[in-house]
Amino acid sequence: MSTENEGTAVPPAPSAPPVPVDAPAAPAPQAQAHQGPYGQDAQGQAPEGQGSAGHTGASSGHPGASSSAPDPSWPPPPPPASPYGDGGSGSGGWGSSYQQPAPSSGRRRGGLVAAILVAALVAGGLGGGLGYVLAKNNDESTGSTTVSASASGGDVKRDPGTTAGVAAKALPSTVTIEAESTSGEGGTGTGFVFDTQGHIVTNNHVVADAVDGGKLTATFPSGKKYDAEVVGHAQGYDVAVVKLKDAPSDLKPLTLGDSDKVAVGDATIAIGAPFGLSDTVTTGIISAKNRPVASSDGSGSQASYMSALQTDASINPGNSGGPLLDAQGNVIGINSAIQSTGNGGFGTGQSGSIGLGFAIPINQAKYVAQELIKNGKPVYAKIGASVSLDDSSDGAQITDQGAGGAAPVEPGGPAAKAGLKPGDVITKLDDHVIDSGPTLIGEIWTHQPGDKVTITYERGGKQHTVDVTLGSRVGDN
Repeated sequence: MSTENEGTAVPPAPSAPPVPVDAPAAPAPQAQAHQGPYGQDAQGQAPEGQGSAGHTGASSGHPGASSSAPDPSWPPPPPPASPYGDGGSGSGGWGSSYQQPAPSSGRRRGGLVAAILVAALVAGGLGGGLGYVLAKNNDESTGSTTVSASASGGDVKRDPGTTAGVAAKALPSTVTIEAESTSGEGGTGTGFVFDTQGHIVTNNHVVADAVDGGKLTATFPSGKKYDAEVVGHAQGYDVAVVKLKDAPSDLKPLTLGDSDKVAVGDATIAIGAPFGLSDTVTTGIISAKNRPVASSDGSGSQASYMSALQTDASINPGNSGGPLLDAQGNVIGINSAIQSTGNGGFGTGQSGSIGLGFAIPINQAKYVAQELIKNGKPVYAKIGASVSLDDSSDGAQITDQGAGGAAPVEPGGPAAKAGLKPGDVITKLDDHVIDSGPTLIGEIWTHQPGDKVTITYERGGKQHTVDVTLGSRVGDN
């Protein structure tokens, strides 16, 4: 399965101003109350055909109202609104259409999207507040009554095992990461506190822009922001570790679970910053285990391979690097990729969640993170043979020629010692069915160098089984 990383690219700013709307007609003698605008949709773009609401008028029971003409003491009706807001007068109002601001030079478009989202939420809040006032007045005039709960909001005790209880405990240990290259390009992702020394675990593709002299910051839900630096990153695993500069002394690392013991149907909780909306919590279940995933961020960087945990918890661009928790609040995975419907399938377009998210199992990520903290470089398990990466359902075939003209089976390597040869088709690793080269790589990388595995392969129409002790490779190249 091939899919795309979901946290690197920043959703583009709207390419055109909102569709012009007709200027509102002069108010009738009996003005009607209109609802305030809600701005843009959740992706920061103006919905097609979205108009602007008129100013709120007086109620029909205003003293002095006439059926033939408005009271001359009323102020004159407002002039027709400009299609794009205040028409240059500098005055807006609830009824003004939204005018897209010009992006600042040298800044990421991700900041623009976040600002648009905030503006939309504020506009929605105004409309909601107005609706409440009108409804309250109507209730008072009709004498309707409501019944209030005895306890709500902050008065409710939320047990540790509830989603709210897990979120309350885990959120203070998650961060929103902003990575920016020296050219000003970058994006937003997520990470979580790994230890009390200030190490934060995230995805490689979240911090890749800041690796070579870029800028990296981590912001906690409390609003405290820290500069950070990349300690180590692994492209193949898609795992990275960053360290906070001047880290606080009261960091609380998240508890790491055991991803090997996760079962299909177990509850999951994902925390991240989808589309820049920091500290977002979503829920779901484990939909599948050992899902072979080869992912790429579409930038031409080296692909990553994982035997992933699949979840239907909503994961979107910006969730990358965030924790996938079990019902007890233990980290069982790192949210890394989504299946996208963009471009007709596994494309590079930045689509939202369709319920197919993939996380790196925490048992693997923990090993990788510890190696990065210790050595600054990743260490990969290997069998010492080149396999075809073409789509297949028959297994992983050892190629006739290795990468860059090297031997397809490394002389003296694990595969050579086990008797494997070019043309052999590997169909199982231990009890896991191998249907392609990427699936084999993902399964091998769930192990550590020195582990002994059993490989089943076919040669000349016959099936063979052999034990292989995995070797090691340091670094991404």
